[in-house]
Amino acid sequence: MARKKLVRLAQCCGVALKQTYDKECTALRRRAGGYAHAKQFKRLRRVVKRQRTVLGVLIREVQRKMGVLSAQAQAPLKALLSLVERIFKQQPKDKANTKVFALHAPEVDCIGKGKARQPYEWGCKVSIAVTHEHGLVVGARSFAGNPFDGHTLAAQLEQTTILLQDQGVKPHTAVVDLGYRGVDADNPGVTIIHRGRYKSLTNQQRRWLRRRQAIEPVIGHLKDDHGMRRCWLKGQTGDALNAVLAAVGFNIKWLMRAIVAKGIKPLWLLFLRLFALAAPGLVQATHADQRTHWQMS
Repeated sequence: MARKKLVRLAQCCGVALKQTYDKECTALRRRAGGYAHAKQFKRLRRVVKRQRTVLGVLIREVQRKMGVLSAQAQAPLKALLSLVERIFKQQPKDKANTKVFALHAPEVDCIGKGKARQPYEWGCKVSIAVTHEHGLVVGARSFAGNPFDGHTLAAQLEQTTILLQDQGVKPHTAVVDLGYRGVDADNPGVTIIHRGRYKSLTNQQRRWLRRRQAIEPVIGHLKDDHGMRRCWLKGQTGDALNAVLAAVGFNIKWLMRAIVAKGIKPLWLLFLRLFALAAPGLVQATHADQRTHWQMS
């Protein structure tokens, strides 16, 4: 994919390449897939080595010939060359946070899940904060670079405090899992409860701790019902917006259920009319963005 994008952009910018290696690389890609499926890793390494050699030849040729182009024509070539060179130089044993996993979305990270059915995910990490009693989402923040879970708590509490400042409410207790151990010093004024300190908890705090599992269904609904499983918006800004919009959709649905439960039918009908008027434009804009940008997240 890096070779194909580099060749297309070089030809569009007016760089005459001696050879594009289209036929050879198509055959190499099919051979690599077959060797990987058959677990013939020695043959696979030879094919990957040849693909890397071809990519290096094209990089050096484009660098030699792009000097005659104007500065405006060189700008997109330089941007793509910087990414392609990172792919060319990276090795399997390099750290995950220095690798490029997607040429169209270089900010994507490899996140280890630790599950047998899905050991890894490629995207960005999102932190979710919900209220303890009713499960309303009061914080949704994306974090680039795959940070440690405990290091995201301070930023998440900061966002939650900002969102709740009009209500005069400030979070004072965080009920979390074991991934947030050892961050009490980074969050002064907030009581952090997890099962690692179960023996020192009061009875009320132990009840709160049992309630912590209620956030897992919320995350499932955000992913499957509100579009947070895959982000169609571009860049780190798109990742942040997608997480916030998914939380907004969840809260709107939560509000609709609350209106029905309270029996406020006129307000419920008014809300449906307003949503019907706003939904068509929203759906069209979203579909246009989805066709334009694609990103695993």
